[in-house]
Amino acid sequence: MSLGEVGGLPGGGCNRLALTDADRDGRDLVVSWMRDLDMEVNIDAVGNVIGTWHVGSGAAVMTGSHIDTVRTGGLYDGNYGVLAGLAVVETCQRHGITPARPLSVGIFTDEEGARFAPDMLGSLVYAGGMSVEDAHDVIGIDGARLGDELKRIGYLGPTPCPGAVPHAFVELHIEQGPLLEVNSVRIGAVTGVQGISWQHVTIDGQSNHAGTTPMHLRKDPAFAAASLTVFLRQLAQRFGGNQVCTVGKIDVHPNLTNVVPSRVSLTLDVRNTDENLLKKAEREIEEFCSRLADEEHVTITRRSLARFEPVVFDDRIVSMVEELAKDRGNSVQRMPSGAGHDAQMLSRMCPTGMIFVPSHKGLSHNVNEHTDRDDLVAGANLLLDVMLKLAETTF
Repeated sequence: MSLGEVGGLPGGGCNRLALTDADRDGRDLVVSWMRDLDMEVNIDAVGNVIGTWHVGSGAAVMTGSHIDTVRTGGLYDGNYGVLAGLAVVETCQRHGITPARPLSVGIFTDEEGARFAPDMLGSLVYAGGMSVEDAHDVIGIDGARLGDELKRIGYLGPTPCPGAVPHAFVELHIEQGPLLEVNSVRIGAVTGVQGISWQHVTIDGQSNHAGTTPMHLRKDPAFAAASLTVFLRQLAQRFGGNQVCTVGKIDVHPNLTNVVPSRVSLTLDVRNTDENLLKKAEREIEEFCSRLADEEHVTITRRSLARFEPVVFDDRIVSMVEELAKDRGNSVQRMPSGAGHDAQMLSRMCPTGMIFVPSHKGLSHNVNEHTDRDDLVAGANLLLDVMLKLAETTF
């Protein structure tokens, strides 16, 4: 609740877009809590913050998530996983528990991708999937350069990337979907993360008078955009399973009531847990755009904003989450994640898993995002169990 006050919105929720002043203030607050727990704090070249409690020996068991939000975000997305990690450290210290390995808690930069694309940028760089130089040169939706904003808010750190390889990584997160609540299940043992394909599509037509231009002579990008939107919905329904498609942002120019537009740009968000099906969806979209351009006499250009293959988490950690959840008397189900998470990037480096707790009405990226206190506590207790078990586990 205290972190939620930073960038807090009237009536609830918060707005802490990555590397804004509000994000800086949120980081400063959480870093102060890390230091209160005598954790060593390292900040790397893209602003990832890693707090480590140096106990035991060997590589650290790491948890963490993000504290940046979308513009109208809730209090739990990302934040819960970071703060629960600190709660694990604090609980061990209060009860005199010394884990077999160090425990680390990470705050990863720009997980949301709401200001700087792609999403999960900080963890991607941490894991070596993107260079620091390329990350610094990313331009945000407001024209700001990521490297300049890191320096401006004081989080351009000296620690190099890729980062230190953890012994294992486990991320606690709200589900951000309705399945656990609908099924009356408390814990999700996350099996993996859907593959994500983000595209930006620009459709160029011909601006003209809305009253004098006959329908059969129009080059209307708005109609083409609507047709593409409908096609994506039908594709998702036809594929079924875990296929989802979204048109999330549309810009129309000149955006006037009595003018056929000259240009429409829109974003496509296409996801599936199966890489082959995701590729098939991308091919069908490409073919449809080609036909649509010919039929409507418009020009359609596409560029990729982000592309991540589906990730399968380490089954040993998935099973550990499942078994330890049951040991505490929790109901549990295995499930994939429909949203992207920092854990999918860390899985490139080390054995990785995730824990989900329910989201009320499935709401997330919404000021009304909520998870019941008992579920929050159950998830944090399970994170404690899993981290201590991982510290004793040899992979």
